[in-house]
Amino acid sequence: MFFRQHPLLLSLLLILAGVANTLAFAPYQWHVLPLLTLALLALSLGIARSARQAALFGFAYGLGWFGLGVSWVHVSIATFGGMPLLASLGIMALLVAYLSLFPALASYAVYRINKGNLLLFPLLFACCWVLSENLRSWLFTGFPWLSLGYSQTEGWMAPWAPLVGETGITFLLVFAAAAVLPALGTALKTPYRFIPLVVAAMLLLISPLLNSLKGWQQLDEKVSVALVQGNIKQELRWDPEQELPTMKKYMQLSKPHLQQQIIVWPEAAIPQLEPMAQAYLLNLDMQAAEQQSAVITGILDYKRNGDAYNGMIVLGKTGTAATGGDYLYESSNRYQKHHLLPIGEFVPFERWLRDVAPFFDLPNSSFARGDWLQPNLNANGYQLLAALCFEIAFPRQIQANFNNDTDFLVTVSNDAWFGASIGPLQHMQIAQMRALEFGRPLLRATNTGVTGIVQPDGSLQAVLPQFAEGVLTAEVQLAQGRTLYSRTGDTLLLWLVSLVLLFRMIWHRLIVKDATKQKRS
Repeated sequence: MFFRQHPLLLSLLLILAGVANTLAFAPYQWHVLPLLTLALLALSLGIARSARQAALFGFAYGLGWFGLGVSWVHVSIATFGGMPLLASLGIMALLVAYLSLFPALASYAVYRINKGNLLLFPLLFACCWVLSENLRSWLFTGFPWLSLGYSQTEGWMAPWAPLVGETGITFLLVFAAAAVLPALGTALKTPYRFIPLVVAAMLLLISPLLNSLKGWQQLDEKVSVALVQGNIKQELRWDPEQELPTMKKYMQLSKPHLQQQIIVWPEAAIPQLEPMAQAYLLNLDMQAAEQQSAVITGILDYKRNGDAYNGMIVLGKTGTAATGGDYLYESSNRYQKHHLLPIGEFVPFERWLRDVAPFFDLPNSSFARGDWLQPNLNANGYQLLAALCFEIAFPRQIQANFNNDTDFLVTVSNDAWFGASIGPLQHMQIAQMRALEFGRPLLRATNTGVTGIVQPDGSLQAVLPQFAEGVLTAEVQLAQGRTLYSRTGDTLLLWLVSLVLLFRMIWHRLIVKDATKQKRS
């Protein structure tokens, strides 16, 4: 075979296949592409001559996949990080190379575990891929961005999300794509080689039938909401001279909409530390309560013990019986961000890196970590499960804090760091998947966009245009009931794939021992 004799050419082709993956995600949404690119990777692993070569093929695929897919990170490094171009490109190269190690690991592992069994290859490859992606989601705090299941948020396989989540959809994608290898394998002459392909086709075709198993139902009750987008330029957000103008802008944008039941401001919308902004907060608290409203806003807090938190607070009415503003500085009705972003919110090896470059000494980049389990926010009688910025990409954190009484998912962010890149659009797509997995409406308020409302089925109810100040108002229909995924999360799938791989390794070892005994006898 030509490519077996020219593995470097095949690696280049796999890089291009990885690049094409970017078109499967927002804003392009070519949902079928991962099936095609993963099929090419699977066929490549089928002709690999060694585990090392298999890892090379997986690494090449990852270089294309992440090289273009997360290129938006460079905007924050180059524009706001104060790094020279060569240095910023070097950091990006290291990030892409690191992320590419995970598809390389999955490819290496399946080559070693599969031992040339074509019929088992699709199942084992999907298992190895999911475990490798799980590792990527928590190692060094995790970077699960661009996981392949997100490509199906508005695609054919979306109905699987309430049952198995984005992780399960990734498993199904990899299995279906890899099923072409035994079907096309020349080493298998038996009709059994088509079994994985038939199973994959059935899993894909039954997707529309799964809507009846979603586990949630919409209620007749609707809640009026307003999401405020201030569109403050990133370079002005922490300028001391811009504190009062920014606070005035958010107040002016919100006043005509204080009759809405819930109002949401973006991450750190108030540019003063919470202890310093008490007069402003108490005034807003009083006005919101007078209008029978609740305002949720992002704000930074600095405690007397020196700990700083990136958090969210509730102003105005917390419950339906409240008669006045319920905000207190030490109130427990707040959220403190748990999953901090490396460099942006904490600096690893801080003692050495802080003075290396401005990129490692960004404003407000030394936060304390909030608790893993925190109560839902209470706002005007409704419960909202909070996720701050990047946290919406971690479904296990959402699942741990989700309960039967959760009415909304709410996430606030500031994607001004990434300019007019595809990053903010991918971020919204991730938020859509969370709504789909948990069967609840999601409210997302950001500084420059994408600000929007997501329905429980993952579809966008309404959005504001990016890079424009404005207020998005809507009547949002509530939902009740629990999806299967909200109960099990990824735990069941991870146990299953681990057991499959363990059983395969034990079985192969027993076969080898038996064959050795027969030779000796």
